[in-house]
Amino acid sequence: MEPLKNIRFKKKTAERFQEFSRTHFKTHSEALATMLDFFFYNEISPKEKLGPTGRKIENSLKKRMNAIIAIMKDVEKNKANPTLAILQSLLEGNEPKKKTLILEKNSSRKEDQKKY
Repeated sequence: MEPLKNIRFKKKTAERFQEFSRTHFKTHSEALATMLDFFFYNEISPKEKLGPTGRKIENSLKKRMNAIIAIMKDVEKNKANPTLAILQSLLEGNEPKKKTLILEKNSSRKEDQKKY
């Protein structure tokens, strides 16, 4: 067993550390050693802010995903479905019905025929 050394902490800080240490590690020494290793390995300071928290990032991603879904629904509604309907009608061979031409009755022909 390694020799132990006493360190003084404020009571609230010691209680917080003990609670944290009990939930994540087997011993307090292991907890403190892991914390120190984390800061040395990542070359950061404990006082340094690491940027937005996971919740903030998650919320912003959810907002962007909702915006993407709305765009996709709009594209499907306004562009994809009408185009699909046009393509299906072309593939099925449903050509537009040809309208019969309405011809003007030509009365001059009848008169020409009677004269002969």
